This record gives sequence, structure tokens and C-alpha cells, in this order.
Amino acid sequence: MEIENLVIERKGHIATIVFDRFEKRNSLSPRMLIGIFLTLRDFAKANDVWAVVFRGAGDKAFSSGYDISVIPTEVTREAQEELRNKNPLELCLDSVKNYPFPTIAMLNGYAFGAGFNLAMCCDIRIAADDVRLGLPPARLGLVYHIEGLKQVMDALGTSRAKEVLMTARSYEGAELKEMGIVDHLVPRAELEPYTYKLAKEIAANAPLSLKGMKRIVNMFSDAVRLAPEQVREAEGLIREAFNSADLKEGQMAFLQKRKPNFTGK
Repeated sequence: MEIENLVIERKGHIATIVFDRFEKRNSLSPRMLIGIFLTLRDFAKANDVWAVVFRGAGDKAFSSGYDISVIPTEVTREAQEELRNKNPLELCLDSVKNYPFPTIAMLNGYAFGAGFNLAMCCDIRIAADDVRLGLPPARLGLVYHIEGLKQVMDALGTSRAKEVLMTARSYEGAELKEMGIVDHLVPRAELEPYTYKLAKEIAANAPLSLKGMKRIVNMFSDAVRLAPEQVREAEGLIREAFNSADLKEGQMAFLQKRKPNFTGK
């Protein structure tokens, strides 16, 4: 399957999905997000891809985040059905989180926003020791989406997730490992061989064991969900921030490369 701005590579039971949008710092367009969902769906149906590696094209960026400027004009009927319940970002992140077999984020460059979130949805994160990672919504005046918050909490634990979200800081070096943002931090020259050695070790194991254990572990995560009234409250908080003067100030400050002057309104 050929999908714009995605390169799909297969070697035995290991697949690699490359975000191939180098000129846009591998930002994730809606078309790419839908493509990742469809690719993982097909892999799951075939049941013969026992480890998936995600990486960015080049050596500068894993992914700079979500690019909403590229709107997909052609979407398959099956994808349209899925998109009725979730937007492209939610659909993609959920498919990464719940892919039946292990997933690995090979962080070969910086990752922010949705790129950071996608890495958090992977089972294992391996980073070059010179990358920067972060989740900046608080610096822009936004409240991050509900599922994204849960995915970050599942990966980092509540306390560390709060720090990452509330500081909106860019983390780098040993701090990435200390905070649990990555599982393995290696010299850049060793990143690719290290990642694929681990992927091969995983894919050499019994597929039913991999699939069964991942599903059961995810069941524990799925057991913790907001009640309907809590979802409504959370959505209200997201809307309030989205309609605020602080959001406009955060956007202007980002464009002007200055510190924002937030007022809480």
C-alpha cells in the first residue's frame, strides 16, 4: 500500500513506518494519520508483523507534531466510518496504542506535540542521546485532548505526566531517561542497530505470547476511564481554553518568539 508521506518497510516479521515529510519536520498531516491507522489495521489482519518500528525521515526530527493545514480530500469508505467517532489524530494514536503486537518509537530526532504523544503510545521508546522531546500545549494556552492526556499518563505515570504537561518543558539528555520519557538512551551512531536488535529479539518470541500479554496489560489501562459526566466537564475545560484570549496570546508569542503574557482569561 502506497500512502503519501509514509514509507512502509518490511523485513521478516518486523515492519518500519517512516514519517517521510522532511521539509515539514515530519509533521503529521491528517492523511498520514489515517494512513498509519490503515497500515496498522492491515498488519493486524495479516497477523504476521510482530514488531513495528516508528521513525522520522532524516536525522533531525522524529515528528514536530500535528499539521492540520493539509486536509484529506479522498478517504476510503471504511476510514470514513471510523472517522465518525474519532478525528484522524485520535484514530491514529489509538491504533498505535492498541496494535496487537509490540511497537517501538525510534526517536532519531526531536518530537513535540502529537509526535511526542505518538511516541508515548508505543510500548518501547529508544532515543538518540542528542534529541529533545516535549509537550507544549500549556505554553500555547491549550488544554490537551482527553485521550492524549491518558496516553501520556499511562506511559509516564501520573506525577511525571503532570510535570511534563505543566512545565511544557523540552527535555533532553539524561533527563529523558530519568523522567521515564524514554526507555533507552543511546549514542546516535548506535540508535538504529540497537533498535533493530531489540525488535529482532522481540519478533523471535512466540506471537501468541506477545499478543496475549500486550492485550492483558492494555486491559488494565482500559479499566480506568472517565465517567460520562466527567468527559463532559473535561470537554468544557478544553473548549474554555480554546476560546480564551490566552490562546491568542500564546499563538502570537510563539510566532514572535517571545514569552507569553497570560491573564487567565
